[in-house]
Amino acid sequence: MDSTDEVSRKRAEREGCSPGHDDRDVALRDLAAARHDRFWTNGKIDDVAEAITLYRGASVLCPPGHPDRSSSLLELAAHLLDRHNNRGAVGDLEEAVTLGRAALALCPSDHPNRSAYLDTLSSGLWMRFTKQAATCDLDEAFELHHAALDLRPPGHPLRSSSLNGLALCYSSRYTNQGEVADLEEAIKFGRATLELCPPGHPHRDMSLHSLAADLWKRFEKLATVCDLDEAFELHRAALDLRPPGHPLRSSSLNGLALCYSSRYTNQGEVGDLEGAIKFGRATLELRSPVHPHRDASLHNLAADLWKRFEKLAMARDLDEAFELHRTALDLRPPGHPLRSSSLNGLALCYSSRYDSQGVVADLEEAIKCGRATLELCPLGHPHRDLSLHKLAADLGKRFEKLSTVCDLDEAFELHRTALDLRPPGHPLRSWSLNGLALCYSSRYNQQGLVADLEEAIKFGRATLELCPPGHPKRHLSLDNLAADLRNRFEKLATVSDLDEAFELHRAALDLRPPGHLLRSRSLNGLALCYSSRYTNQGEVADLEEAIKFGRATLELCPPGHPNRHLSLDNLAADLRNRFEKLAMVCDLDEAFELHRAALDLCPPGHRHRSSSLNGLALCYSSRYDKQGVVADLEEAAMFAHAAVELCRVGHPNRVTYLYNLSCTLWRTFQR
Repeated sequence: MDSTDEVSRKRAEREGCSPGHDDRDVALRDLAAARHDRFWTNGKIDDVAEAITLYRGASVLCPPGHPDRSSSLLELAAHLLDRHNNRGAVGDLEEAVTLGRAALALCPSDHPNRSAYLDTLSSGLWMRFTKQAATCDLDEAFELHHAALDLRPPGHPLRSSSLNGLALCYSSRYTNQGEVADLEEAIKFGRATLELCPPGHPHRDMSLHSLAADLWKRFEKLATVCDLDEAFELHRAALDLRPPGHPLRSSSLNGLALCYSSRYTNQGEVGDLEGAIKFGRATLELRSPVHPHRDASLHNLAADLWKRFEKLAMARDLDEAFELHRTALDLRPPGHPLRSSSLNGLALCYSSRYDSQGVVADLEEAIKCGRATLELCPLGHPHRDLSLHKLAADLGKRFEKLSTVCDLDEAFELHRTALDLRPPGHPLRSWSLNGLALCYSSRYNQQGLVADLEEAIKFGRATLELCPPGHPKRHLSLDNLAADLRNRFEKLATVSDLDEAFELHRAALDLRPPGHLLRSRSLNGLALCYSSRYTNQGEVADLEEAIKFGRATLELCPPGHPNRHLSLDNLAADLRNRFEKLAMVCDLDEAFELHRAALDLCPPGHRHRSSSLNGLALCYSSRYDKQGVVADLEEAAMFAHAAVELCRVGHPNRVTYLYNLSCTLWRTFQR
């Protein structure tokens, strides 16, 4: 019979049982059950609300001592849980737990339906744990589900419900504590549940969804691709059982969004990212402002938009990600178990905007949010490694910008701690290895110790080994290792280092096609390699290539780009070298212009200011050699002095800058 027809029939039966009729409580409960069944057909929350009102009326007619009081309390509790699942009202959840306890207390140990009482209360406690993270709730939910399972031996029609409840509890404990053994138990109970829910079973969609979610979690932990493939298959099968209008359709859409997002992270195919965003938007549309899982859908969509910004550099994606993360954070007040995820999402967005625009205030906000995230991820938290890594990365960036040594020291400490939490085989181990490589490279650039450079190369090679072809972060590991090899060539003149740096930079460039956010870095790396080979071998063709790649780099670093000063300085240096070789005055004029523009972007206190000062000193010196104007020699000495003063003892460029100054002073003496 059509659910609407059934509601009409039960309403007529209720009207036939006027107040005072002996069977009125039965009529009220029957109509409530019909409204509830219709809710599961069309997803209209009004049906649940009306069912709750009817059950409240029935419970009034079953006062203490009434033989049906326990069952009326149980039914009311179950429907309050349904409404909580769709509207998220904490009051519904608390009342459901209270009524569930009261109902269980009235249910004797030998009651034939006792398992249902145990099941309803345990479900409410589990839901409350997912909201409030009170471990005692989860412990009690485990105990009650096990007790219900004992009352539902193989062959019992509701055994699958208890198995599913235990799967959910194990999954939640894994999410809270990070023990893989709990995840394995969740999957084991999930498979057992699915076996008892064959096609046609009313709860097959739930068992498909729960098992898929746990397989996805295991993929996130262990990167076993078959887990992700099976999760896709199960989520799609669940979605087919949840057509438009089904109250749980959003959960299946969200599950598919997470799977596409994970596959993008693992394989780097933009098509998967587009799929994640498409399903994420569809999920959010089905989750109204009062939906209990709206915060999760806001967060997930924001995360995928941030990923697309990282890939395609569309500013509107980052803007929307900011907006969604802030809205999610508002729904996750202090004490919410997922607040750290929203804080981390905002940290990522601020960090990305800093990378794109170079505004230090964004970096400061990223570090502030990162510290707040880490505070909410204490020892034992499953996402502590992520919060350690992210904060370390941003501290490393601030060191690069402001040269505050304590930032680099803390970044080292955090990256090492994160690496300890990512043993061999961990899917994110490469991130921590790369973070340490960057820290060693940064310390070498500041202090000039070859041992740091050797460590950077060692960790860079270890990173690259874990980023094989197809890995979405391979371009970064290629680029970083290439830069360190070129630095070692600059220090030790081992030609094989430069040859390998060329090879790695070209491979990275192939992975960064036009439009890629980081293409300029690969172009700049190649420009530096050609410039280094020209300095070593004197082939003008290499210098021409250096200038060509330098101009291409500068085109991708417009005003406001955080690395514009570097591209200006590097191109200026190559133009001055060509002037030294070919004596084209226009090259020197342009070099002057570019170095001055770079200096304007490196105010006092900027860690790269000395490079621009030294570049101008060399330009003035070159013009003096060509034209003999004493004022140029005096300017050269002034800028060379300023460059040396900014390079304390141990700075890798101090020797070079001292040499340039001494040459200028010698010329002044000779004059």
